[in-house]
Amino acid sequence: MPLIQNKVRVIGGKWRGRVISFPSNAGLRPTPNRVRETVFNWLGQDMSGRVCLDLFAGSGAMGIEAASRGSEQVVMVESSPRVYSALQANLQKLRADQIELLMIDALEFIISDQRLFDVIFLDPPYQLGLLPELLNTLPLHLTKDGMIYLEADEPPEPDENWSVWRAGRAGKVHYQLLKYEKNR
Repeated sequence: MPLIQNKVRVIGGKWRGRVISFPSNAGLRPTPNRVRETVFNWLGQDMSGRVCLDLFAGSGAMGIEAASRGSEQVVMVESSPRVYSALQANLQKLRADQIELLMIDALEFIISDQRLFDVIFLDPPYQLGLLPELLNTLPLHLTKDGMIYLEADEPPEPDENWSVWRAGRAGKVHYQLLKYEKNR
């Protein structure tokens, strides 16, 4: 059976128009172009100086888009060996030296890594129900003015420690930019 390749196009920055290929994999759904465009309008077209985490990298669309727009560093976390290999090939093709790609479970990464990020892209497989646990853990990894981009199949309802800075919906995808407000 041949390996089906899916493709997504980078929509802004120095790699604008470049195509990223990724294998079919259960639960892997790249963030739609329209949503990525909106999110990067919210974050700003120029990501210079920002450090980002793409916690469930999948196709790599969000992390590569952030790097294309000038992020100082992007850490991409992926646990599937097949998807990781495709990401590795894409990053080599782009010569994306500012992207650190790690093959590790996202929860293991969050527990073991101590770095701080300006933007965390969070789009876990919907069926795993990881959002409540992650939203309790991620504040330890945000810079003072850091934000989380959250994507889900149902409108997320973060607790009172979070404020929804922006929110939108495209088809069945609900997305938000969140800021952590507790003790700040």
